[in-house]
This record gives sequence, structure tokens and C-alpha cells, in this order.
Amino acid sequence: MSEQHSLFRALPSMNAVLEALIGPADGPPDKKGRGRGTLLCAALPRPLVRESVEDFLQQCRAAIAAGAVRDKEELALPVLLPRITAYVEEACRPHFRRVINATGVVIHTNLGRSPLAPEAIEAVTEAAGAYSNLEFNLATGARGSRYSHVENLIRRLTGAEAALAVNNNAAAVLLTLDSLCKGREVVVSRGELVEIGGSFRIPEVMEKSGCILKEVGATNRTHLKDYAAAIREGTAALMKVHSSNFRIIGFTSVPAREELSALAKRHTLPLIEDLGSGALIDFAAAGLHALAAEPAAAQVLAAGVDVVTFSGDKVLGGPQAGIIAGKAEYIERIKRNPLNRALRIDKLTLAALEATLRLYCDPALALRRIPALRMISEGAESIRPRARKLAALLKKTLAPFDCSLTLRPGASRTGGGAFPELDLPTWLVCLALRGQSPDSLRSALLRSTPPVVARIEDNELCFDPRTLDSSEYPLLAKALEQALHA
Repeated sequence: MSEQHSLFRALPSMNAVLEALIGPADGPPDKKGRGRGTLLCAALPRPLVRESVEDFLQQCRAAIAAGAVRDKEELALPVLLPRITAYVEEACRPHFRRVINATGVVIHTNLGRSPLAPEAIEAVTEAAGAYSNLEFNLATGARGSRYSHVENLIRRLTGAEAALAVNNNAAAVLLTLDSLCKGREVVVSRGELVEIGGSFRIPEVMEKSGCILKEVGATNRTHLKDYAAAIREGTAALMKVHSSNFRIIGFTSVPAREELSALAKRHTLPLIEDLGSGALIDFAAAGLHALAAEPAAAQVLAAGVDVVTFSGDKVLGGPQAGIIAGKAEYIERIKRNPLNRALRIDKLTLAALEATLRLYCDPALALRRIPALRMISEGAESIRPRARKLAALLKKTLAPFDCSLTLRPGASRTGGGAFPELDLPTWLVCLALRGQSPDSLRSALLRSTPPVVARIEDNELCFDPRTLDSSEYPLLAKALEQALHA
């Protein structure tokens, strides 16, 4: 028998590895229904573990064939087991998982946007683990409407006559236009034909809805007379669109909502406004004057807009949803559209949305309990001591490494298309590792457990406490330690 052949035979069998990882296939389960393996892999599905073990053993065979392994002792199961365990757990880790957001971008579109309030999390957990009255009227014992769980709350918070919620704001815009304007023209200012994340363009969603775009005005200036001149027999509606991630400044002009509303009413047309991010709180009344440029949905409807659409998961701070609110005659037509069924929200979204909306019944409570609002409204003076606390913890982790850790003022961002020109003053914890680029350390942090997303400024890796909960500080420190050793 050749030496190489004896090495191949020394590899542990698949069954031996699986039994060590997750217990015998026919063994009695534990109290949670899992195998009797002694390692963390016991909680993983056996077929997934088997595939990962086969991949690992195949790599071992390749190493033997290449002459990289010459000692049978290296192939003994007790020797290989720690490596196999780490390999399997990494390979079987869920693809969709929690990350730590240290970027300072509050409504981070790529990181799941707004985290939910504790009340919303509790509501989702309850709805997920049991049956519910999703479409069941408890008063009559007959079929009910899923919209009833949130419609009255939306009406109360916005002053709308009627409302419904769909699966996101793009769907809300599409459904509104399809229901009210299909086959006819919708008048929109050229300065509002925006594109937001994911190449979502207003002209294209209008085309998909079956309506015809009628551009008026110029990029920077559109006058009431431009809208008036565009109205004709085939006009279905006037529409305003939130500029989202950009602003036009300088020589600009747009008609007031009240002016557009009066014009629309003279021609018996609806005035539709897509608020994009949307807000349910009067920021100026709450003392947040820097955020007052973002109008609350109630203010928009009070100005004469007939139908307004906005997101549930951005400034509002709830789950992904699109909210449509306004005059009952238009909302009822939207509800009856067959497309509505394809765009409706599920029970988990409804549970989270209702819990979030309930908090808004007390604006002061909403500011305290909804994470996005709390983070947006936090001042730099309260962030500074949290930055010191984080820095003190990280210094212990960084003690063995040649690096510098400093605190300096910086700026956070709201994100989510809201307030694109507004900086939120903050304090940053900045790390410079001698002999290593911040890019390589940032990449290593993305592979840590849990992954950490940070930002680079002035050739330093920066952590912004604005988007970090104090309970995440030890997790960040552990992840940083993993990344540095890697």
C-alpha cells in the first residue's frame, strides 16, 4: 500500500464525523428535538451538515494528493474535529443575518432601514407564533378586512378620510396611479422626475401603472401656470413627488400645495403627492427645527392634497410598508383594484405597523420608543459620553495591537432619502492600525461574528455611536478582536 493511499484511508468516515458533530442519525433527540451531538452543529439540519463535511473532506483529499499532508496523525478525527466544526458552522450560517451598524446612517437602506420599536418586535413575535384575526371580525364572527387593523390609526394620525397599507411605497404609488389615472395623463414637474435606490424611477413606475406622464416646467422652476396649461380632457391628476436623495437650490420655484389643490379642484381632478420617506410627526412642534423641512402627512393633507403615499420603514420607523391616505372617494377606488391583492401586506407587517402607529398617538412617546426617531433626534452632547464608553471598551481589546484610538467630532446622516443635505452632529471613535489599511480591517469586520459595518474617514476606521445601542458595544469589541486576529 502506498503512503498516499494509507493517508486517504486515515481520513475519518462521514458517519464518524456526523456522529461527533450532531449525534447518530437514529439516536434519541434532546428536549428540543435535536440530535445528541456535543457541539453547536447539533442544532443544524443533518443534510446541510453532511454537505459541508463532504466539502471539508474533499479539501483534505486534495491536500493529500498535492503532498501537503504527510502524517496520518494530522487526519485523526480528534485533531480534525475543531477545524471541521468551524468549517461546518461557517458554511451553514444563515445568509440573512444581523449586522452591527456603526456607520451613523440611521435609515440605512442596505442594512434593513429602520430597526423596530420593542412594542413592534413583541407584536411580530406574537403574530408569528399563533393564529390571529388577520381577516376575521371578532365582533361578528364573519370575514373581516386586514386594513381595519391600521386604517383608523392612520386616519387619526393624518386626518385622512380613509387609508390602506400595501407592501412598500413603490407599490403605493403604482397602485394609486393604476387605480385613478390608468390610460390618462398625470401632470408632474420636470424637477420631480426622480430616481431613487434600486433604479426606481418615477417615469417608469408611471408607465407601468398605465398612465401617461405629462412633464411641465423646467428642472429648477415650475409655475402654477405650467400645470394649468397642461390640463386638458385627457388629464387624470396633478402629482407632486418628493425629491428624495437630492435637492435643487438657488434659482428655484414650485407652486405651493394650496395653489395646486385649488387648481385641481377647479378642474375636478385629484392632487396626488408621493412623500417618499414620509413622516407622522411635526418635527418643528417637537423642537427638532433642523428636521422641519420634512412635512408630516397630516400637514400635506391639510394643505389640500387628495391622496398621499409614503413609506412605513423610513422616517416613520416601522416595517416595510407603503401607506396610502386621503379622500374616501379615491381610497375606495384604490381598495377595489384587483392589483391590491398582489401588493397587500402580510400579518407580520401589519402587527409591526399597528404597534408602531399606536406609539405615534403620543408624539413624545414615539420619539423615545421608536429607534429611528430617537437616533435622528439625539444631540451630539449625549452621544459624546457614549463614544467615550465605547472607546474605553475598545482600548482593552486593542491593547495587544499597535494602533491608535481617538475621539473626534463628525457627522451622521438620516439616510432613507430624507434630509439629504442635513448633517447630524456626532462624535466618532476612530481607529488607525499601524501597518494595515483601514480598508482591509473594514473587510475583516464584515466577516466577523456578528458582521460590523463601519465607515472610513481620513484613512481611519470610524465607529459612530449614534446607530449603536450600548448592548452592542461588547459585540463590536469581540468582532474587532476577531478581525484583528484574522
